Amino acid sequence: MIQLREAARWALVVPTSMGVRLTPENGQPVHASSRFVMQATSAETNVASVVSHLGLPVKVLTTFVAGSPIAAFIKSDLAARHMVVEGPEVPQGGAWGLRHQFNIADSGYGARAPRVHNDRAGEVGRTLAADAFDLDRIFRGEGVQVLHLSGLVAALSPDTSAFCVALARAARTHGTVVAFDLNHRASFWAGREAELRAAFTEIAEHADVLVGNEEDFQLALGIPGPQVGGEGLEAELEGFTEMIGRIHDRFPSATLVATTLREVLGANRHLWGALVSDRGQVHVAAPREIGVLDRIGGGDGFVGGLLYGLLRGWDARRCLEFGWATGALAATVLTDHAAPADEAQVWNIWQGNARVQR
Repeated sequence: MIQLREAARWALVVPTSMGVRLTPENGQPVHASSRFVMQATSAETNVASVVSHLGLPVKVLTTFVAGSPIAAFIKSDLAARHMVVEGPEVPQGGAWGLRHQFNIADSGYGARAPRVHNDRAGEVGRTLAADAFDLDRIFRGEGVQVLHLSGLVAALSPDTSAFCVALARAARTHGTVVAFDLNHRASFWAGREAELRAAFTEIAEHADVLVGNEEDFQLALGIPGPQVGGEGLEAELEGFTEMIGRIHDRFPSATLVATTLREVLGANRHLWGALVSDRGQVHVAAPREIGVLDRIGGGDGFVGGLLYGLLRGWDARRCLEFGWATGALAATVLTDHAAPADEAQVWNIWQGNARVQR
C-alpha cells in the first residue's frame, strides 16, 4: 500500500471554494417551495467530513468574503465538523462584487428526479491563489499526510488551476500523498480545454490516488477508453476495467485508481457499487440496493471513506469496503456529507446490519 508521512500535524488537507446549499423541506421541488434549509457546502469538505468526524485532524484551505454573514455561517459549520480553516479574507467590493456560491437543490422523491441549480457568479473561491498561503510551512513545517485535490476547484479559474498545481508540487516535494478526484465538468472547461488538460495532467502525474469515471479520464486526461455514456452498471464496470491498465501506464505514480458505480432505480432506490485498482489488481464492491434520502454527496462520501482507510493503513480491499459504506451513509442524511458516529457504524452498513444499536 501507499506509504504515509509519519511526522505530520494534519492527516488531511483540502483546498476548496465554500458556499451554501439551499434545500426545500420534506423533499419538495424547488419551484414549488417556500421553506428551505441552508447548509454550508463544498465537495472537498464533504470528503473531509468522513475523516474529521472519525477523529483525524483536517485542515481546509479556502477564502472568505470579509464581513459576510454567509462566511461566518460557513466558518461555524466547519468548526462543528472538527475542521481547522486557513485562508484570506477578501473585501466584497460592493454589492456587485464577490460572494460565496449558492447551490439550490431538491432531493427528489420516487419517480421525480432531483434537480440541482448552481449559482456561482462572483464566486470568491475563484480568487484562490498559492501566494496567499505559506506552502512551505504547511507541508514541511506542520506536515500533511494526504492532500486531496478536486477537479472542481482546479477548473474554477486560471488562479485556482495554478494553485492546485502548486499544492501538488509542494505535496510531492515534502512526502505528502496526493489524491485527485477529476470531477470533470464541461461547463467549467468550455474555452479552456488545452489550459486545463495541461494542469490536470500535471496534477495527475503527482497523484498517488486517482478517482473518476471513464468519462472523467477520457475528457480530463485524454486516456483512451470506451464510448462514454454506456447504459447500466455492467457496461460501466466493463468500461472502467478496460481503461485501468492505460491509466496506470500513463500515470505510474498512481497506486490506487478508483470509481463509484451507480444505477438509479428511483430517486430513493439506487444500486451502489465501487471499484479500486491497486497497481492493476482490481477489487470490486458489487452493486447492492441502498435506500436514498438525498443522493448528493454519495461520491464524496466514498472518497472520504477510501482516504480514511488509507490513513489508517488498511489494504485496498478494506479501503474500498469502508468507502462504499461511507458513500451509502451519505445517502441516508439530508446533509450532503457523511458524519459517521464511529467506525462500527460504517462497518455495520457494509455488513448490511441495520438492527437497532442499544
